[in-house]
Amino acid sequence: MKRFSLLALVCALLVSAAPAFAAVELSVFAAASMNESMTQIAEMYKKAAPDVSIVYNFDSSGTLKTQIEQGAECDIFISAGQKQMDQINDAHVMPGTRFNIVSNKVVLIVPKGSNPTGITSFEDIATDKVKLIALGNSDVPVGQYSEEIFKHMGIWDKLNAENKISFASNVKEVLAQTESAAVSCGVVYGTDAATSDKVDVVCGAPEGSHKPIVYPAAILKGTKNEAAAKAFVEYLKGPEATAVFEKIGFSIPEK
Repeated sequence: MKRFSLLALVCALLVSAAPAFAAVELSVFAAASMNESMTQIAEMYKKAAPDVSIVYNFDSSGTLKTQIEQGAECDIFISAGQKQMDQINDAHVMPGTRFNIVSNKVVLIVPKGSNPTGITSFEDIATDKVKLIALGNSDVPVGQYSEEIFKHMGIWDKLNAENKISFASNVKEVLAQTESAAVSCGVVYGTDAATSDKVDVVCGAPEGSHKPIVYPAAILKGTKNEAAAKAFVEYLKGPEATAVFEKIGFSIPEK
């Protein structure tokens, strides 16, 4: 009996000496256009790191940037544009962790099966074929790319003067306006169009009409989970995450 008690005591001491385990919750702020891909990746990551919970905040990159500047807790930020990451880079980005995670393209879409005026190109937007077009507003990367395209084409001022634009707070709202046929057409990322069965893609943006669309990602200085954040970032660079990104329509930038 005494021998059993001694063994139990030794076991108890060994257990108490083991390192305490703590589950980790990673807060990831990501552009709204990454919703589908990052949600799939989080499900896959549960198998690779069951003790890590990924908590996403999807919104326009401009809104996410403002939330970070105002002190929101965030371990990893993924922006749809370099501009938003540049604006917080010195104050909030952990040195050496920023990298380009995916590339995307911009397309013109119309409601599924509903293109009564025969919109076939970006040039048609300046004609009577289009009554109203949905675009992201000026603090949303897809809105900035859209403005860049129409300025390149020389029709931006005309569209505004004719009140032909329905502005949206993020790319998913542009998609929703087009899906519901509230507008004649909209400008979204190719990946958003690919994940919807309620729109048809008319065409891609004219070649050379906008800057390359490359999404930067980085760990933020304020993270309290640096090791877990670095491990998840490495997973995002790996073959399993890459397969998800490419399946949805993203490209992987050259290193």
